[in-house]
Amino acid sequence: MTLEAERMRTRRQHFAAPGSSLDKLVRVLAVGLPALVGVVAAMMLLTPLSPTAELSFLLDRNKVAIADDRLRVDNAMYRGEDDKGRPFSLSAGDAVQSSASVPVVALHDLTARMVLPDGPAVLTSPSGNYDIEEEQVSIPGILQFSAADGYRLTARNVLIDLPSRTIMGNGRVEGTVPAGSFEADQMRADLEARELTLSGNAGMRMVPGRLQMPKEID
Repeated sequence: MTLEAERMRTRRQHFAAPGSSLDKLVRVLAVGLPALVGVVAAMMLLTPLSPTAELSFLLDRNKVAIADDRLRVDNAMYRGEDDKGRPFSLSAGDAVQSSASVPVVALHDLTARMVLPDGPAVLTSPSGNYDIEEEQVSIPGILQFSAADGYRLTARNVLIDLPSRTIMGNGRVEGTVPAGSFEADQMRADLEARELTLSGNAGMRMVPGRLQMPKEID
């Protein structure tokens, strides 16, 4: 064995001897490693419960509060056909359905378009409630109707039946037509035939030379 190899073996023996730096390092690791493993395990158990973690859970739909607006849509559009198969559309700036069990949608800035024999016609109102199943719109405020031939109708507190192209009102309605202004407890306007029927404390102020009187006034 050479002198250099003998020296290297001697250094290794001193390094591995009891009380050497290697012996001290082994003792520290024997205590520190199990402790480190315990800390890591504790962190793995506690981290999922921290506020930033994602939690998975199940909700009972019978016990969860439901938002006031069940469904809200901006720029809503509804389409259908009248009794004669002619198309109509109902659009609104926004539509809110408060309950899935009640097929009534609250509309704002609504516009209804329909086709009449003399051309297209438009109905507008600031707000209304649309019954999806009956295809009727109740207007608590002012309704404006205009046809292609220049016929105009303004009414308040009425119901629009889109399939039959009629406007009905109960509970003191009022409005204007080219022939004048009117008011009554009940009203029915046939938009296609241009017939206006008033009943119940009915009154009308005529404009001379304009259209004929309503079909019936009680």
